[in-house]
Amino acid sequence: METLTRPTLLYAVLEKRQWLRFEVFQLQLKDAGTRAAAHYRMPRLARVDTTKTTFKRWLIGEQAPRGDTATVLEFWLGHSVQELLGPAPMRKVVLARVPHDASLAAVHRFDVRFDSSHLSVNGPLPGAGGVWHLDGLRILDGTSVAVQMYEAEPRGDTVVVGPEDREHLRYFTRSRRRALLIAALGARGEDDLYVMDAAHARRQLLMPVDRLPIPSAYRLDELVYALLWAALNVDDSLLADDQALHVAQQRLEAHLDQPRSAAARAAYPDLTEVGAAWLGSYACASYLRRHLGSVDNAPVLWSRVQYGGQAAGWLLFTERHQVLQLMQERSIGAVDAAGCVFAIPESAVKDSEPYERLLLLLAMALMESYGLTVHIHSDRAHSDTAEFIVAQRLVVVADWLTPKAVWHLDSTNSRSEIDSLAHAVDHARSRSFTSAGTSHERLRQAADYLECEWDWLVKRCREVSDYGIGGLLQLRSHLIQTSGIERALSYLGESPTSP
Repeated sequence: METLTRPTLLYAVLEKRQWLRFEVFQLQLKDAGTRAAAHYRMPRLARVDTTKTTFKRWLIGEQAPRGDTATVLEFWLGHSVQELLGPAPMRKVVLARVPHDASLAAVHRFDVRFDSSHLSVNGPLPGAGGVWHLDGLRILDGTSVAVQMYEAEPRGDTVVVGPEDREHLRYFTRSRRRALLIAALGARGEDDLYVMDAAHARRQLLMPVDRLPIPSAYRLDELVYALLWAALNVDDSLLADDQALHVAQQRLEAHLDQPRSAAARAAYPDLTEVGAAWLGSYACASYLRRHLGSVDNAPVLWSRVQYGGQAAGWLLFTERHQVLQLMQERSIGAVDAAGCVFAIPESAVKDSEPYERLLLLLAMALMESYGLTVHIHSDRAHSDTAEFIVAQRLVVVADWLTPKAVWHLDSTNSRSEIDSLAHAVDHARSRSFTSAGTSHERLRQAADYLECEWDWLVKRCREVSDYGIGGLLQLRSHLIQTSGIERALSYLGESPTSP
C-alpha cells in the first residue's frame, strides 16, 4: 500500500482524542473489544490485540487491519477500515468527546421507554453528531433531527456542559439546520438526559462564557418528549408542504363561499398528513368565523380528537387558538359556559402511549384556560361523529379530522337537526368523567381517566413553564406557534396537588 503524504483519518481521530501513544491505544482497543463482543455476541472480539509495529503501520496507511480487529475498529470509531486508512479530510474537523459508556446505556434505556424514538448519538462522520428518528403516529408523518451528546455535571437548577466541549459546541451549532444538544450525566453515575435546541445554544455561546448551562427542567422525560415529538413532527411536515399549502390556501375562498363544502384527501395527494390537517383546520376556522359571528350564546364544541397527534393541532395550529378565542368571545354575558365534548373510548386510552395522553391533557388544559368546560365520555357509538359546534339556534359542522377528507363544512338552523345534536351533547355531559365544579378539578379527573400521574405532571408543567420553552423548541414554520403549549403548561402548573 502506498504511503500517504497526508495523515490518515485514523491518525487524525486518535490524535484529536489523545490516543496516539501505543499504551493508551491498547487500553482503548481492549475496552472497545469488550463492548463489541457484547454488542455482536461474539466473545472472541474481547481478545483482539495488536503489536506496536503493526499499530504504526496502520497510522501511516501501510497495513490494513483484518478480521476481528477490523470489526472492533469499525465498531469503535464508526468508520470502515478503508476510510480510516485513507487520508484525513483537508477541512478542519472538530471531534466531540467519546460519550461515557453509562451515558450510552442511558440512551439505550431511553429508547426502550419510547416506542417512537430511535436515538443514535454516534454519527458516521467525525464531529457530525448523530441522528434522532421520531416515528409518526396517526396524523403525524415522522421526522429526524441531528443530535450531539455531551457529558455534563449538575449545578444548581441546571446541568452544565464544560469548557472542554466548547470548541465542538461552537462547531456543531454553527450550522443553521435544526439540531438538538443532549446532555448526559453518565460519568456522574446518573441516568437522566437533558435536551436543548441548538439554535438557542448558539445564541448563548456568543456570550463570553466557557460553559453551557441547560435547565434541569429540560429533563428528557415523558412531558419533554411529548412536546418535542409533537412539535418537531408538525414543524417539519409543514415546512415540507410550505409552497403547496400557500397555493392551496389561495384557492380556498371559492369553497368557503359555499353553504357547504368538502374536500377529499385524494384531492391533495402531495400534502403530508400534517399539511392536510393544517389546511383542513384553516378552512374550518375560516368557516366558523363567518358563521358564528352573530351567535350571542355560549357555543359547545364536539371534538373528535382522541389521540396525542390530533391534540398537537390544538396546541400548535394558530387557527385552533383563534377558534377558542371566538368561542370565548361568544360566551361573554351568556348564562351557560362554553364547552368542549371529547368522545374518547377506553380503547383509545389503552392504545395511546403515555406521552400521547399527556398531549391530550395539555389540549384540554388549553381549552379550560379559555373558559371552556371540558367533558369526556367513553361512548364508542359517538366516537366517529363529525366535529361540530352547536349554539342555541345554529349548528356548524367544521371537521378537519375526518379520515378520508381534508375538511367537511356545513351549517344548519333546522330545529330537528339542532335538537338531535344538542341531545347528543347533553347525553355526553350527563355521563362525563369530568363533572367537578372547578376547572382544575375537572383537569384532575381528566388526568385520572387518561391515566396521567397528576402530582408529577403539575410539578413538571410548573418547572418547564417557569423556564419557558424557548430553549427547548425553536419552531421554523410560520403556520404554527408555541403560545398554546406555553399557556397550557402554565395553566396546568397552577393546579393544586395532593395535600
